[in-house]
Amino acid sequence: MPDKDLRKQALKGGKTTSRKAEVRSAFSTPASSRPTSARGSRVASRIASRDVSDDEDDRDALSDDTTQSINSLDAFLENDEFAESNMDALKQDLNSTIDEMLERKGSSTESREEALKRYNRILTSHHFGDVLYGRVDDILASLSKSIKAETSTTETVRALRAVSLTAVSFDNGALYDTMGTLVKRTIEDSQDNATKAAALHCLGICLIFGGASESEFAETCTWLLEIVQSDGAFIGADDNPEVVAAALQTYGYLVTELEDVEAESEDAVEAFMEQLDSGDAGVQIAAGEAIAVLFEKSCTPREDDEDWVGEEADEEDSDGSGMVDKHLVKRYNAYHNPAEVLDKVQDLANLSSKGLNKSDKQKLHRSFASIALTVEEPRGGLRANNASKLVVRIAKEGEIKVDKWWKLMRLNALRRVLAGGFIQHYFEGNKQVLNSLPLLVRSTRTGGTFSPGRGSRRTPPRKGDKHRENRRFVGAEEG
Repeated sequence: MPDKDLRKQALKGGKTTSRKAEVRSAFSTPASSRPTSARGSRVASRIASRDVSDDEDDRDALSDDTTQSINSLDAFLENDEFAESNMDALKQDLNSTIDEMLERKGSSTESREEALKRYNRILTSHHFGDVLYGRVDDILASLSKSIKAETSTTETVRALRAVSLTAVSFDNGALYDTMGTLVKRTIEDSQDNATKAAALHCLGICLIFGGASESEFAETCTWLLEIVQSDGAFIGADDNPEVVAAALQTYGYLVTELEDVEAESEDAVEAFMEQLDSGDAGVQIAAGEAIAVLFEKSCTPREDDEDWVGEEADEEDSDGSGMVDKHLVKRYNAYHNPAEVLDKVQDLANLSSKGLNKSDKQKLHRSFASIALTVEEPRGGLRANNASKLVVRIAKEGEIKVDKWWKLMRLNALRRVLAGGFIQHYFEGNKQVLNSLPLLVRSTRTGGTFSPGRGSRRTPPRKGDKHRENRRFVGAEEG
């Protein structure tokens, strides 16, 4: 029976092989060399070891945890105690840390690692764009040296995250031109898979916040698709689940910025469906969410002069949930056989086996239950079940309704950069965050809604809250 076969494949780590994949399997790319057009054989992703810092900040904010997504949003939005530190002291510390980063002569690997840790920690905690003003070019030059040298995995990964934090903290339309080529080369040439994964996430942030054009977005999505189709072999990371998941997550993030993906949708969904048979839960979830985004993008708002067709109004609630947006119109099929996609994601939503640990099973069930609802009815948005939207708590004082997959993709990407500091940046009026993810927060105390703006940088009230100063928006265009 097909359902049972799929379950067996997921547990064994084996993949079904498409006709195109069989053709590609005749070619292989040595992991030690930079790949060109050859693609590796399609085999199951396997867990690879990492030689990276066990520092808690790095684990929380980088790309290692690929199974987060809708399974742990509440946790990452909790505020950090570090955010309560004295603002003037933090600014002074940030300035001195930047001075140390720029003075590389005579520095040791360990001292650079510690300086990068402080830089990332401070920029995560608050929006300090004003401190970066006038120093971004020098900061990026210093970070480029750490990335190029790859003296240690810890220094390189922290430098990549520092690039992302700089991009999120300061509006610089030339950042992608400055860093994009280097970051992409690191993805292709680095011999360390943890570095490749971190660089993939950094590349997405550089594109989104660094002034890249839509054509550069589209070209990068095509390039990322080749990485996924080859199980990482295209960039010398054969069958590495961390790298494949990072490529999937970055693709899902970037595609939210593209206006029309109809021409690319068929090949992308096919490639991502093959990743649903991976032996790694993180890869499966990242692939499923990318599929959900593509299905969601097949629907666009109804035009003012667009008429209702036939009994379309009666079909709006065809799934019985009452949650379908009647103002959306399905323009095309994201995949030529939606029923095939639905069968696969529903199998994963109901997968039950002693071969899965409890945590992975819960993550798969929760993620694919929502993914299946979107594949079945793309106009329904992101739903936790047939009757509710996903609601994310913020510091036990407020909540955000994440009702679209594009919002979740952007929220997850910001989470990987800002971790628990996301909520500080949001309420302190970081326009990079606000423009990327315009959300209203509903207070669980008053029942009202509030959103940060120039005149109000407020956080949900909490016991022991300290005064937070208002800061103007700072960007590269100011001077």
